[in-house]
Amino acid sequence: MNTILITGASSGIGRATARHFAQQGWNVVATMRAPERETELNTLERVLVVRLDVEQPETIERAVSLGIERFGRIDVLLNNAGYAAFGVFEAAEPAQIKRQFDVNVFGTMRAVQAILPHFRANGAGTIINVSSVGGRVAFPLLSLYHASKWAIEGFSESLYYELGTQKIQVKVVEPGNVSTDFTGRSLELLSGESLPSYRDYAEAVTKKQLDSFQANASAPERIAETIYEAANDAGGRFRYLAGDDAAFLMGARAERTEEEFMGFIAANFR
Repeated sequence: MNTILITGASSGIGRATARHFAQQGWNVVATMRAPERETELNTLERVLVVRLDVEQPETIERAVSLGIERFGRIDVLLNNAGYAAFGVFEAAEPAQIKRQFDVNVFGTMRAVQAILPHFRANGAGTIINVSSVGGRVAFPLLSLYHASKWAIEGFSESLYYELGTQKIQVKVVEPGNVSTDFTGRSLELLSGESLPSYRDYAEAVTKKQLDSFQANASAPERIAETIYEAANDAGGRFRYLAGDDAAFLMGARAERTEEEFMGFIAANFR
């Protein structure tokens, strides 16, 4: 029986993925920052709920150890924990810039380093990093988030070759908008009351982003199905788009020159 360790399983994609894999007969190590608040996943058969904060390396190492102790081995690591900083870049505080990368990028790197000795010892393993279509396409007011997801894309693509020599697969799942609490606790606003030059544009972009989110968001269960596909695909595939809006954006980019595509995006936020 296979085992997956999931970061950020308290809500959204992580929670839906934990449920989906458990329903398919997998063992699941569902990790989150506050497992004491969990009331659902810890009642499911074959699910172990443990604490993991990607900003605290010792909690990552302990979660890996507890997962191996409980289930004997881990076959798949899903790096899902993350959030978005939203707002004009000029308004970002140094601490906000650092935390965006500490969670989305360095947290992923910490989890990968923690699991690799186990995967190498097994001679097998799969790392799935939840990126975003925003790791290949950018929108205004999300500069920090996009920078972190573009970093995940490059990190993962390099690892694809490097870890392939160790019989370890690396994949990225690229969701579009997802119906989660991403606009709630998973969103940090960058405010700049002293930056009136941006005010009208920021208000217009924010409205457009929220309208698009409400109209095009996929259910987290759909993303979980794509993650399950990636976990079971031994064919060497690297990228998995998830959601109709993600497919539309990448299709639109492929059909246009770079200048045409960027003009198309800019026009949508005018």
